[in-house]
Amino acid sequence: MDEPTQSAEIPTDEQVASYLARIGAERPARAGAAELARLQEAHLDAVPFENLGIHLGEPVVLEPEALLEKVVGRRRGGFCYELNGAFAALLRALGYRVELLAARVFDGAEPGPPFDHLALRVEADGVAWLVDVGFGRFARRPLRLDERGRQQDPAGVVTIAPSTGTPGGGTTGDLDVVLDGAPQYRIDPRPYRLADFAPTCWWQTTSPDSHFTRATTCSRPTADGGRITLTSTRATGGTRLLRTAADGTRSEELLDADAALSAYRIHFGIALDRLPTAP
Repeated sequence: MDEPTQSAEIPTDEQVASYLARIGAERPARAGAAELARLQEAHLDAVPFENLGIHLGEPVVLEPEALLEKVVGRRRGGFCYELNGAFAALLRALGYRVELLAARVFDGAEPGPPFDHLALRVEADGVAWLVDVGFGRFARRPLRLDERGRQQDPAGVVTIAPSTGTPGGGTTGDLDVVLDGAPQYRIDPRPYRLADFAPTCWWQTTSPDSHFTRATTCSRPTADGGRITLTSTRATGGTRLLRTAADGTRSEELLDADAALSAYRIHFGIALDRLPTAP
């Protein structure tokens, strides 16, 4: 299959500088693997995984300019299509060769629908790397796509293996990504365009069956190896502040509206004039 022509415009030097400032990273001198790892970790630490726009009535526009405006201009986060879509634009502007990969997220033993997730294939130093800044808790550093053994990451042990013969079907060449023994998602290794993800993105943001429409979430890793998360559902009422330590222990605090708005500012740098409302 021929690689699709990328319609994404390369960000300007000014946009690149603003993006790098947003994630607290310096412009790399070369498009190398070590530099890629630093950019990925900086992005994960600075830009939260969040679906607040769905519950604020904001449209999700899968166009590079709109994604850059949200992540950089408005200093917001997003979910996979937005975060990896924006990061892909930055990496291309820095000289990396980037392809968009479609993946099916596992729910137990079975993978979800095609285009359920967007991840990146990035070439650096002659190696193809799996890069993902849009999956919540996942690998913090790029993973070798051609490695079939165990890959140690600060988040745990990752394996990438052919999916032939595994549950849920799949096509020849699909790869299953497993973190600490738990399947995360199944990758279709063919390159796609950002527009190819639009139908599933629309479903994720509108269907009552999508977990993104059933609850709000805003999450990022913490310096001690844990995570901090704000989440709400109508069933639980209010907004819960969850702190998960590196060892998995968790504390939970129920916040009123004023405290929740303050928590979004303090922990995620997100200034909201009203709370997102979960159905």
